[in-house]
Amino acid sequence: MEHPWGMKGVVMPGGRLTQQERQQIAAGLADGLAYAEIARRLDRPTSTITREVSRNGGPAGYRPDLAQRATQQRTHRRRQAAPRGTRAAAQPYGRDPEAVRDYEETLTTVSMAGGLPKMMARVLSCLYTTDTGSLTASELAQRLQVSPASVSKAIAFLESQNLVRRERDERRRERYVVDDDLWYQAMIRSARSNDEFIEAARQGVAILGAGTPAATRLENAARFLAFVSEALIRAADQGREVLYTKTETTPDGSAEPSSDHGPAAVPTPTA
Repeated sequence: MEHPWGMKGVVMPGGRLTQQERQQIAAGLADGLAYAEIARRLDRPTSTITREVSRNGGPAGYRPDLAQRATQQRTHRRRQAAPRGTRAAAQPYGRDPEAVRDYEETLTTVSMAGGLPKMMARVLSCLYTTDTGSLTASELAQRLQVSPASVSKAIAFLESQNLVRRERDERRRERYVVDDDLWYQAMIRSARSNDEFIEAARQGVAILGAGTPAATRLENAARFLAFVSEALIRAADQGREVLYTKTETTPDGSAEPSSDHGPAAVPTPTA
C-alpha cells in the first residue's frame, strides 16, 4: 500500500483541507512528525495543522474520516444558521468573508495553544481581525454569536492579563481595545516577572554562604535571569517603534507599510 506522503496531485495550498490532506496529516502524526514538518510537506501554514488536529481529537485521537465529516457538519450548520437570503457580512478591502472566518478560527486555536481559554481567545481574535482594533460588547456578542455575559466574562479575564483595555467613544459607549502598545507593555512585565526571584536568590547566597554549592546554584540562576530580563527589555525598547508602523492604502485598494514608523523617540519606562 502506498504511503500517503507519496500521493500526488492532492495538495491544495490555501482553501479548505481535502480528505487526502487529512489522511496525510494522520500519517504524519503516526510517524511522530511535528506539526511544522507536516505543514511543510502539505505546503500549509503550521497554524492550519495545529487547528485541524486540536479540534479533531488531538495527536492521539485524530481520525481523518471523522475530521472530514465534522468539517462538513460545521459547514452545514453554518448554512442553516444563516437566515435565507442573507450572506456573510461584507468585508472591507475586498476580503473573502469565509477566508476571514477561517483565519479567525486559526488565530483562536493558536491562542488556545498558548494557554488562553476558548472564549477569551475568540474575543481576542475578533478584536485583532477588526481594522479599528476595537468593538463594543454588543458588537462582539453579535459577531461571535454568544451572550453578552460570555463577552463580559472574557473581557474581564483579558483585562486582568492586560491584553485589552476599555475606552469610551464619542457616544459614551464602552469599547474594548487591543492596543498596539499592549505587546510592548506585556513584554516588559514578562521581563520583570523574575525580579522577585532574582532578589530572593541573591539573599539566599548571603544566607547559605558564598561559594557553597547551594549558593552558587542560586547565584548562577539569578545572574542568568537578570541577564535575559535586561536583554528582553533592551530588545523591546529597540523594537517598540515596529508596533507603530502605519499602513497606507495604494491606488488599487491594497494596504502596505508606510515609511513613517511612528514617533522618532519613544520614552523608556524606568525600572
